[in-house]
Amino acid sequence: MVDEIGSGSPQPGGPPPDALETEALELIRALIRIDSVNTGDPATIGDGETRAARFVQAQLEDAGYETTRVEPVPGRASVIARLAGSDPDAGALVAHAHLDVVPVDAADWSHPPFGAEIHDGILYGRGAVDMKDFAGMLLAIARAFRREGIVPRRDLVFAFFADEEAGGVWGARWIVQNRPELFAGATEAISEVGGFSLPLPGDRRAYLVATAEKGVSTATLTARGRAAHGSRPTADNAVVRLAQAVAAVGAHAFPVVRTAALERFVDTWERAGGRLDDLGFAASLIDAGMRNTASPTVLAAGGKANVIPATASATLDVRIVPGQHDAVRAELAAVVGDDIEVTWARDIAAIEAPVDAPLVEVLQRAIGAEDPEGVVVPYLLPASTDNKHLSRLGIRGYGFVPLRVPADFDVFGQFHAADECVPVEALAFGTRVTARILREA
Repeated sequence: MVDEIGSGSPQPGGPPPDALETEALELIRALIRIDSVNTGDPATIGDGETRAARFVQAQLEDAGYETTRVEPVPGRASVIARLAGSDPDAGALVAHAHLDVVPVDAADWSHPPFGAEIHDGILYGRGAVDMKDFAGMLLAIARAFRREGIVPRRDLVFAFFADEEAGGVWGARWIVQNRPELFAGATEAISEVGGFSLPLPGDRRAYLVATAEKGVSTATLTARGRAAHGSRPTADNAVVRLAQAVAAVGAHAFPVVRTAALERFVDTWERAGGRLDDLGFAASLIDAGMRNTASPTVLAAGGKANVIPATASATLDVRIVPGQHDAVRAELAAVVGDDIEVTWARDIAAIEAPVDAPLVEVLQRAIGAEDPEGVVVPYLLPASTDNKHLSRLGIRGYGFVPLRVPADFDVFGQFHAADECVPVEALAFGTRVTARILREA
């Protein structure tokens, strides 16, 4: 049975929602209902991102904002608006979310992926955490600030981007390259992936903030041998040599690199009473940020079963810790051996923001106002966000979408998953915390 809490009614026994929380939930659900799937294929994407952008634009203009809608190609629109702050000398803060979502296979879902249904206090739908939740929060907060005459300390740039799920080509990347003036004076940004709670001993919680993101590269391994008939095995089989190289990559553990983010994570986590050997479902996320990684993803060889091909290749998804660009290339070459050719492409640099910036203290105060024993813990995100594009303008990015969730609720595990969902109360918490951050940052 679907809960009748479209207006934001709380779980029984919970606090009543205020107008801001109610509006945020309504806007999140409205955005989820807009099918803005980004397939990565221009022939199949459609105009969902533009429909979502028009919805956002209408909501902002209804509250009195001047907006800019950028649509480099039909159907791929983004929207940006600015709210002036009280301190003209303070750098602007970009608060951004992306409006596209990854594809769904409806057969894998227990609830309609674009229904935005609420069951037992849980909101289901594609984008519930990635990341129409934050888009709806930002939209509600932007409207409330304008409506109530709230003047933040620094300029706020509200940005709602297209195409993040396919690298931001027609979203943040295009705008940074072609409309950089929209971010004039901006020095920091806040967006995904972080802010969700993890359990600490004593019924306490840690809230991750991504202060760095790994770089992204693609390595192609190529083995060369002698073509021959499949009935006559040879010692110079490219497929076999490639398979051995791929197996070596899969078995290889790159060493831990003690970045500033990792040092601060270890220090803060342990001082908060957490154990590094008991990170639970967060262990794989943290471990991936501690070291370089190389994941074999695509294999190509041959075309006929009775022909031994002269070449075989494998594509690796390589994620690089800040400062490790040259080291990872040397190490991978050593792992696969001299008889495997390694070529590189798609070289996206890692980014790092200061772990001790005043903004991190603002995040801690905002969390503490809602969860007095909550601790904000920096970490290194092993994936990528639109913060990478903004960094080209000198904007330092932080991943922090605050969600207080039950101890057994894996927020990161919801990204791109079937039945993607989030507790409604976590959205209310996130709205309150984000509003405080944007007021005080």
